[in-house]
Amino acid sequence: MNGKATLPSPDSPDPGDRSVATPTRHPTFAEAFRFWLKLGFISFGGPAGQIAIMQTELVEKRRWIGQARFLHALNFCMLLPGPEAQQLAIYIGWLLHRTWGGIVAGALFVLPSMFILWGLSFAYAAYGNVPWIAAIFYGLKPAVMAIVAVAVIRIGRKALKNPIMWGIAAAAFIGIFFLRLPFPLIVLSALVGGFIGGHFWRSKFVVLAPHGEKSSATSSVLSDEGGAAEHMRPSWRRAVRIAVICLALWWLPILLVGAWQGWDSTLFKEGLFFSKAAVVTFGGAYAVLPYVAQQALDNYGWLETGQMMDGLGLAETTPGPLIMVLQFVGFMGGWNQPGALTPLAAATLGALLTTWVTFLPCFLWILLGAPHLEQLRGNQRLTAALSAVTAAVVGVVLNLAVWFGMHAVFPPDRAVDWFAVVLSVIAFVGMLRWKWDVVPVIIVSGLAGLLFRLLF
Repeated sequence: MNGKATLPSPDSPDPGDRSVATPTRHPTFAEAFRFWLKLGFISFGGPAGQIAIMQTELVEKRRWIGQARFLHALNFCMLLPGPEAQQLAIYIGWLLHRTWGGIVAGALFVLPSMFILWGLSFAYAAYGNVPWIAAIFYGLKPAVMAIVAVAVIRIGRKALKNPIMWGIAAAAFIGIFFLRLPFPLIVLSALVGGFIGGHFWRSKFVVLAPHGEKSSATSSVLSDEGGAAEHMRPSWRRAVRIAVICLALWWLPILLVGAWQGWDSTLFKEGLFFSKAAVVTFGGAYAVLPYVAQQALDNYGWLETGQMMDGLGLAETTPGPLIMVLQFVGFMGGWNQPGALTPLAAATLGALLTTWVTFLPCFLWILLGAPHLEQLRGNQRLTAALSAVTAAVVGVVLNLAVWFGMHAVFPPDRAVDWFAVVLSVIAFVGMLRWKWDVVPVIIVSGLAGLLFRLLF
């Protein structure tokens, strides 16, 4: 659920654990397929949870990739727009089984949650005004507020290691909350500042680099010290082919929808808008939601503020990337503005188109950039830039927490909603201190909202 976040180094392997020293064979494509399919169904907990699952399964248990190489791939994925956990899966799938390995890993990471969220979105749109369903979502809103607040704390603990990082976070919050600066400008400024700071003041900017990790290089399929295989080396011919195919697959559905439904239709506008969002989603779902909410609510009128928070609650209950909430926005946009289509048809197409243009660029970024990234393992200046971007994300996520809090705690019909205050505090303390999982928190909060509405 958190935004961009690195993993702590795992404990040293137990010397008595014979599995650590046992050589590991390269997995077959079928074995990898089964793992990526399983991951698509169990990847709850947002990016931090998803990355932790891959750490446990791929680095420690299966030993398909070494620790340092895993963190290298993760750090570079966090520099890219889009969901870093899915991009990490694409990256490792590509390392293991070339282009098709990356495609399968990335697609299976998203497909289960896409179908689950479509069903939840339909139930919400069709029956959301039923009192008991509305009561459940009434309980979800304060839980979402607590989840975002916990995200601020957890990202901050990893990123804000010195006054420089605190200053970057504060500047990002002031810029987006008070000055209304565009989110991409904030990220770009942090990225440039990190590159410059890493050159002149490296000790203050390289705060996310792993220290002292114990590598399993001698027993991993993709060892930390291993060289690049043939498909991992940059090639201009391959790069041009990947770019042409991905760009055609990206934009052809948008143009077809525009020609079919009209260039002023909701579906075409969704295709354009979420394509734009796909290239500025630095910092993860929490960081980009204010930008999406502002445009979807104020400029396009696809849904309302309460519905946006409900959609985030739905996305939290499903596996897969939290950025799947954008599919809910696309669904509701088609449902509320169907044009010549039926609401269900427009909503389904809107959800599919939104998901397509949100995740397809991730394949382009990884398949195009991964060969070059493999040549830059250990580059300290990029790590410094990553540290600055992550610090800026803390400020942006804090902005989102304040935005959610204002709407959940201060509803239009009364001054303070004390049920929301109490429930959000309980959820916040439970997740932060006792490490409650997100899914149980969401479920219990929804039931609490239902019970509260029934009793009062």
